[in-house]
Amino acid sequence: MDIPNLQAFLAVSDAESFSRAATRLHLTQPAVSKRVAALEEEMGAALFDRVGHHIVLTEAGRALLPNARKVLEAVENGRRAVLKLSGTVAGRLSIGTSHHIGLHRLPPVLRRFHTRYPGVKLDLRFMDSEQACRAVETGELELAVVTLPPTPAPGLLVRTIWDDPLAIVASREHPLTSVPTPTPSDLTSHPAVLPARGTYTRQTVESALLPLGLELNVELSTNYLETIRMLVSVGLGWSVLPATMIDSDLATIAIPELQLERQLGLVCHRARTLSNAASAFAVELDKRDETAKVAKVR
Repeated sequence: MDIPNLQAFLAVSDAESFSRAATRLHLTQPAVSKRVAALEEEMGAALFDRVGHHIVLTEAGRALLPNARKVLEAVENGRRAVLKLSGTVAGRLSIGTSHHIGLHRLPPVLRRFHTRYPGVKLDLRFMDSEQACRAVETGELELAVVTLPPTPAPGLLVRTIWDDPLAIVASREHPLTSVPTPTPSDLTSHPAVLPARGTYTRQTVESALLPLGLELNVELSTNYLETIRMLVSVGLGWSVLPATMIDSDLATIAIPELQLERQLGLVCHRARTLSNAASAFAVELDKRDETAKVAKVR
């Protein structure tokens, strides 16, 4: 069974798209289609159905999927074992990260890592933190640098790299800015613009309000913090953003009862032996700015 064909099959399954799988594999779409077709011919069964504009696994595809993952994981484990013996820091390193961290936290880390280890081929994927954690859990990604889950899955090991204080913000013309001493109740009486339900940042806000018996009034939802900042700045609602993102277009709403913070950091699988490249990347992450707190292993 051809390994590149299995990789193409898994990429299409995970992305639910031949074009997105091609981008992920750095191939053309026809090349991915050809590999999947070759695997289907070898298996003697169709692996995908095209339902409208969607790609879904057939019964044969669903049966092959977990076994294909095991085969590729075994191949990757073998590759890592050989590289570890030689001490070489090279090969492919798959990392998932959120857009916010990728734009605001990772650039100096990536610059140092690429300069020091040019033999490593970085497979850097931008996705929601929740999606990245699931990808580490299933073995699709070796590492994730994301907003850490409030309650990590049992199979995940998380390490805080940056504490990320959150601020309640609104436009400078928002009614909340004229309240002398705003309370959590004042906050929930106005529409909010927040990440989607189930995201780690949304969970942080909901958990702070739950003991007070208050519910959010969410009018708009998006997981892109830069978009949230823009929507808040034009007056479409209040929100919660990292303190590092506050600019002159936003006003901070100070509510002593709500001291919000999230943690950003590294996620890996407890049962997975890290490659030399992943271990080296973790070391580079720890070389953060001197004002950051010492990383904690949970």
